[in-house]
Amino acid sequence: TGTLVAPAALPVGTALAQGNWPTGKAVTYVVPFPPGGNTDTLARVIAQPLGTALGTPVVIDNKPGAGGSVGSTFAARAPADGYTILGGTISSHSINVSLYSKLDYDPIKSFTPVAMLGSGPLVLVVPAASPYKTLNDVLAASKAKSGGLSSASPGNGTSPHMALELLAYQSGVKFTHVPYKGSGPAVQDVVGGQVDMMFDTTLIVGPHIQAGKLRPIAVSSSKRLESLPDVPTIAEAGQKGFDVGSWQAVFAPAGTPKSVVDRLHAEIMKIVATPDVQARLKAFGMLPSSMTPAELGEYQKAEVAKWAQVIKAAGIKAD
Repeated sequence: TGTLVAPAALPVGTALAQGNWPTGKAVTYVVPFPPGGNTDTLARVIAQPLGTALGTPVVIDNKPGAGGSVGSTFAARAPADGYTILGGTISSHSINVSLYSKLDYDPIKSFTPVAMLGSGPLVLVVPAASPYKTLNDVLAASKAKSGGLSSASPGNGTSPHMALELLAYQSGVKFTHVPYKGSGPAVQDVVGGQVDMMFDTTLIVGPHIQAGKLRPIAVSSSKRLESLPDVPTIAEAGQKGFDVGSWQAVFAPAGTPKSVVDRLHAEIMKIVATPDVQARLKAFGMLPSSMTPAELGEYQKAEVAKWAQVIKAAGIKAD
């Protein structure tokens, strides 16, 4: 079900004068994940001010499934007229193409990059009652246990899943991956102690760390997090060169006119630059980005290549 985000009321003349979005037809912001996760939360932060700027409602349409592939396929097939945008992520737009043997869209050819919203590291957490205090504790325990420790994720091919695979690949230690449909149910089972650990963003695990229900072990980025200054990076904890950032971006269907893309990019960047949204991004543990659409396209190509290597080396298949 879509959530209607109403724009500020504008006289029709003003709305029409604003360009490509005459009042009356809503813009669909496709979120290829369930409500409550990072992509959905960011979409809801952006939709209302974007609707106001364009003079037409922006409706959120959650289409979860297959690590973001279901919603991405839907958006790829939508008319390239500026009335459909997609919340694309590291999984939907760089990982899935190597993970699934059959994908109904090409992460690069099926889309036009619009805006990079930001990227953020993941935090490896365990339940508060867990005996593990350091990354070495986790690795040693996983090595000693048949099948390894269990690690939850929001789904196959998501950045938390890939961070786990990269850790397994680099350390030579096996884990049992437990995929869920979204971060919400995954984190609940880690808090409850049904699963040994998980990687996820500070948006998801931060409140539980603050509440004393989860213990942070390490962060996936090359630098420590401002919000968790005492938590070492995975590289500092002995896995040299380890660096995973979960990124969030906006894409439009391939062939969307440049004037439309440029307008969307400009309006979204204005929203991202506001103190309120900057504070929200920081609370998510994300670094806001100022990439141009062309820079986002180049970054995305590099990410596709990086994850293709990890997935091939680890022999991972999602289907």
